[in-house]
Amino acid sequence: MKTQVNILLTGASGTIGFEVLSMIVDRRDYKLTVFDKETRLSKKIFAPYKDRINIIYGDLSNEDDVARIGGDIDVAIHLAAIIPPLSDENPDLARRVNVAGTRNIIRLLEKTSPNAFLLFSSSIAVYGDHVLEPDISIISPLNALKEDVYAQSKIASENLIRNSGLNWSIFRLTAIMKNHKMSKLMFHMPLSTMMEICTAADTARAFVEAVKHRSELSGKVFNLGGGSRCYITYREFLERSFHAFGLGKLNFPNHAFAERNFHCGIYVDGDELEKILHFRRDTVDSYFADVSRSISFVKRLAGSVFSQLIKQSLLIQSEPLKAFKTKNANRMSLFFFPEKKPVSVVQS
Repeated sequence: MKTQVNILLTGASGTIGFEVLSMIVDRRDYKLTVFDKETRLSKKIFAPYKDRINIIYGDLSNEDDVARIGGDIDVAIHLAAIIPPLSDENPDLARRVNVAGTRNIIRLLEKTSPNAFLLFSSSIAVYGDHVLEPDISIISPLNALKEDVYAQSKIASENLIRNSGLNWSIFRLTAIMKNHKMSKLMFHMPLSTMMEICTAADTARAFVEAVKHRSELSGKVFNLGGGSRCYITYREFLERSFHAFGLGKLNFPNHAFAERNFHCGIYVDGDELEKILHFRRDTVDSYFADVSRSISFVKRLAGSVFSQLIKQSLLIQSEPLKAFKTKNANRMSLFFFPEKKPVSVVQS
């Protein structure tokens, strides 16, 4: 009788992937193989674990590289993906890695481990813009934005998995938070967006716990979020983030942030996965407490002293503001609602 569960983990050098690795690397009942791109960062991340895990470096979009993984896999946790902003900047790469890469994993498992269980990380981005109607459930239409290659690639990958001969489950992840970095994407989300966050640790715990609950998850799609204690508006999220880093108020000019065409919302059926896996530990408050603890006094002081310069450097990257200033109609339509024209009244 088999004493160990052989687990394949892709994307182990990523935010969630590393959390998964950390949670299972020392478990005697699991044998872990990681497949990842060989980079200076990934080699540094895996170095402390090289004697406890099987490391295979390769390109997910290269079928020959994926074939080197071999067989006898019981569970594949497929997290590897090209995410924004890189997926926006290099859409061809995103399609190769996210879609062709998923196809390669499926083919490998079907050929060498047909009884394997595939756990796939999808995204809330597949539902598209929900700024005006924040409630989302599994039966909500998939409505990826036409500019969102990442979301489109997740939908395509989901379809490949559904049509495969494998046992599988798909988790559509909400906004995952750990070491949140500010970039030009921060201006793409409307400040009024209602968010449900989930920490990387809680998300990873869901994938780890899923290994023990395969029969309950098989053939199903779940929305994965942090629950009601993780609800927050995007405005408040940024305000608390700025405060934590010593950056002061969120005092950006009008039209710096988009009004539409992004994603996020609230999972009204997210508790279904929690009932099975019991993975939630964190809240919005505990997340920001961790953020505050991670920022040194010196870094917070520097943020306070140079706050205006930092905010100005961020503002320069605002694509909605650029579109508004240049009056570029096509670009403005991506970020803003059409202006309501006054209705003329004909008096009799």
